[in-house]
Amino acid sequence: MTSGTAPVALAGLQSGLEPRLDAVRDHLRRLISADFPLIAEVNTHLLQMQGKMFRPTLVLVANEATTPCADERVVPLASVVELIHLATLVHDDSVDHSVLRRGMPTINSLFSHQVSVIMGDYLYSRAVIELVRLGDLGPLQVLARVTNEMTVGEMRQLLALDKLAFSEQDYDLLIVAKTASLMSGACEVGALHGTARERLAMRRYGESLGMAFQIVDDLLDYEGAAAETGKPSGLDLREHKVTLPLIYALPRMSPAERAHVEDLMENPEPVEEDILAVVDAVTSRGGLIYARERAQNCCAEGEAALEAIRPGPARDTLRACLTYVLERRS
Repeated sequence: MTSGTAPVALAGLQSGLEPRLDAVRDHLRRLISADFPLIAEVNTHLLQMQGKMFRPTLVLVANEATTPCADERVVPLASVVELIHLATLVHDDSVDHSVLRRGMPTINSLFSHQVSVIMGDYLYSRAVIELVRLGDLGPLQVLARVTNEMTVGEMRQLLALDKLAFSEQDYDLLIVAKTASLMSGACEVGALHGTARERLAMRRYGESLGMAFQIVDDLLDYEGAAAETGKPSGLDLREHKVTLPLIYALPRMSPAERAHVEDLMENPEPVEEDILAVVDAVTSRGGLIYARERAQNCCAEGEAALEAIRPGPARDTLRACLTYVLERRS
């Protein structure tokens, strides 16, 4: 798997899945519906913020790749995975005091931090209720483990007091917990009716895919994610987040460059000029090249895991998902 592979659009990956993805969206609406007025109001806004449905897509394709017969529970399970994802976003925005998510006001900015925390809890509880309703211990075990790992990941991030001492090992542990665990769980849940070998392969594939996804996400912050300006968004640096490009570049910087990074981290509201200077230093010291190579290696590990899956269109789609993650620009 190399970055030279032709880019893959998510819409193309999902083209044959739209009826089931529509069913997932409908099921999700039913899962979070409530008579309580405030919850209903928040739900309306939350559904407008819904993203690209990548994790439910993984559940559906993993199921198709490993299950000979149609599994009627795959739509509810994909809905639960998306529900857990939404809950993590609501809590993340509250913890980070974010005001925008996908260009829309976050729950905490539109309502309050208290509402945001309670709403995240509500979404988690609705996910548990649905898993219990399905009456199958398998997905409950997988997704209970995943939600616990994500919570520990959040706590790990909070305890990173000396940001510039954050190591690559620390970073790996963080992104496995915060991002890769849910993608791994989505793939494993989809493969629960496959063989033990297929289930393990899908779990490993999902973890590799999730790590690559997060590394590329962090790269986009440095590579000009705002297409209309061609400039890096610098949001991570603005929020004093230390990600892989900076971790790699930091020990290779000159004293002056490192001092610039330290000044930025100490400034509660860094200005655009300071952010661009750090981006330039990270770029010149090889941080972006190294992070891109790490993402490619993760995708190669994911592709190797797919060798345990029988050949067919679903396996081809899973392989194409690796290309999509590696080449995405937003």
